Amino acid sequence: MTNMRIGMKTRALAAAIVVALGVTVSGQITAKEEVRCPSSDLLLYSSTIYTADDSNWRAEAVAILDDRIVFVGSNEEAASWHCGAQETMNLKGSVIYPGFTDSHQHLEGVGKRTRTLNLFEISTRAATIERIKDWASSVPTGNWVLGRGWIEREWTDDQRFLNREDVDAFTANKPLYMPRADGVSALVNSKALDLAGVDASTPDPEGGRFERDEQGNPTGYVLARAMDRFRAILPPETDEYIKENLRRGMQANAARGWTQTHDAGMSLREAGLLRGLHESGEMAHRVYIAVPIAEAQSLIEHGAEQSSDGFFEMRGIKVFIDGTLGSRGAALIENYADAQHNGFMNRTTQAELMPVLEAALRGGFQVMTHVIGDRALRNTLDWYSSAWQNLPQKFWKTEDLRWRVEHAQIIPPVDQQRLFDMQIIPSMQPSHAIGDLNFAPARLGKERLSYAYPWQDLINRGLQIVAGSDAPVEAGDPRIEFYAAITRRRLDGSQGEEWHPEFAVSRSDALRMLTLWPAYAAFQEDRRGSIRVGNLADLTVFDTDFMQAAPADILTAKTVMTLVGGRISYAQNSR
Repeated sequence: MTNMRIGMKTRALAAAIVVALGVTVSGQITAKEEVRCPSSDLLLYSSTIYTADDSNWRAEAVAILDDRIVFVGSNEEAASWHCGAQETMNLKGSVIYPGFTDSHQHLEGVGKRTRTLNLFEISTRAATIERIKDWASSVPTGNWVLGRGWIEREWTDDQRFLNREDVDAFTANKPLYMPRADGVSALVNSKALDLAGVDASTPDPEGGRFERDEQGNPTGYVLARAMDRFRAILPPETDEYIKENLRRGMQANAARGWTQTHDAGMSLREAGLLRGLHESGEMAHRVYIAVPIAEAQSLIEHGAEQSSDGFFEMRGIKVFIDGTLGSRGAALIENYADAQHNGFMNRTTQAELMPVLEAALRGGFQVMTHVIGDRALRNTLDWYSSAWQNLPQKFWKTEDLRWRVEHAQIIPPVDQQRLFDMQIIPSMQPSHAIGDLNFAPARLGKERLSYAYPWQDLINRGLQIVAGSDAPVEAGDPRIEFYAAITRRRLDGSQGEEWHPEFAVSRSDALRMLTLWPAYAAFQEDRRGSIRVGNLADLTVFDTDFMQAAPADILTAKTVMTLVGGRISYAQNSR
C-alpha cells in the first residue's frame, strides 16, 4: 500500500458540535458554550507512543491533519478529537515511534539486491561457491555473472577472501563481477581480468589494489579504485532498470519501517530518475541525497534542491578516503595486527578534496566523508580544519556546517575530542560493529579495540551519533540497528572477548540515533525526528515496545504501519 492518503476510506463526518459547560476561575457554571470538534484526517489512539521529545516523552494518541501532527497526548485528552477525525484507528497496544531514518544507505543497491544473486547470510565458503555456480549456470555464455554480498567473516569453514580459482572452472566463458558485502572490494574471474586488461604487469591504481599471489599474478580479489577497471566494462543499465531498483528499494524500506534514508553517494543519474518518481507520486519515503565527489561540480553549479513536500532533497557531497576493515583496506596509523601493512588512503586525494571543501563552504553544502581507519579519520579532520582556516568565514554561506564522517569505526580519544570541538557529526552503523566481532580483534589488536566503535564515549562527550545500516552492505533493518546499539552483541546474543560492552548505548539514545539526531544531521530537526505538534507526520509503528522488550524480541518485531507525511506507505494488513 503506497502513498495512500489517510481518509480515502473515511466516514463522511460533518463538523460535529459538542455542548460544553463553561466554568469560571472560581469553578462556578456561568453559561453554555459551543465548541467545535478539532479536525484531523487521522486519529491514532490506544497506543504507546515514544515521542523523542524530552518535554513530553510518552503519549497514547496522536492526530494528523494533511502532512502534519496536530495533537499529541493521552487517550483521555484525545476524547474531543474523535468526533472531528475523518478516520480513527485503535492501535490496541501497538507502539508508535518517530519515523525511523536510515542515516547511511544506498537506495538503488537495496532494490538491485532483490533482482541479482544475493550472497548474504550464507554460512560457509563452500555453500557460497555452490550458490554462485548455480546462478552462473543460468547465465548465457558471454554474459556477465553478477551478484553481491559474500562475506567471509560469516563463514564457519574457511574465512579467506574468494579468488578467481574458486569460480573459474564454471565461468570460463562468462565474465564474473561480485562485490563483497562491503561494496568496496570485489571478486572477479579470469575472464573479467582478461577483458579489463589486468595482469601481473598492471600497476595498482592510486587508492586501490589488485590482490596478488606469490608470483605477482592477480588473484581476482580487487579493492577500491581497482574495481573501476571492471565497472567500466559492465553492460550498461537502462533507466527503467534503475527506476525499478529505486522503487523496489523504497518498498523494502517502507516495509521495514524506514520513513527516510540518507543516500550516501547517489549518482546524478539515479537522482534524476528518483526525481521523476517523486513527480509521479511514487516515493514511499523521503530521501536525503549526497552526490559522489566525482559529480559534485554539477551540484555546486546548480545549488541544493528540495521538493516542497520534503520527500526529495539533494544537499550533500559524498567523499571516499579509505577502504574497509574487513578487507584490510581501512587506513590505520600503525600496521594491521594480522598483516604487514596499514591499509590505503587516497580514494580521494587531498589535492582533489580541498577545492571541493572550499566550494562546499561557499555554497552551503554538507560534506559526508567515508573514513573507517584512524589514519583516514585524522587526515580528514586535518583537511576539514585546513579548509576552514584557508577560507575566511565571510565567504561561507553559513557557519552551521554539520559536516559528517561516515562509519568512523576506529577513533582514538584525541580524535573523539576533535570531533566534538569541530562539531563533526559521526554517522555510524551499529550492525557493522556486531558483524565485525568476527575479525576486528585480529585486525586491530587489544589496544585499538579499546577505541573501536566507541558509541557511548562519543555520546558522553556530547556528540549526536546518527545511526544507519549501510544497506545493501548490511540487511538494512532498523530492528537490527537498534538491537546492536543497545547490546553490542551478535544476533544470537553472543559477544566476543574484550568487546567493550560499556560502549553500548541506552535505549533512549538508540531511539534518538534513529530519529531525532538524523533529523539534525539533515538540517530537519525543526520539522522531523520527534512526535510533537507542528512536525511532519512521519511515524513508524511496530507491534513491540523496543524500550521495554527483551533485546531478542526486538529482532522479531513486526512492522504494523509506516506513515510518511500523513500517508500510509506500508501497512501490515495490506500484504
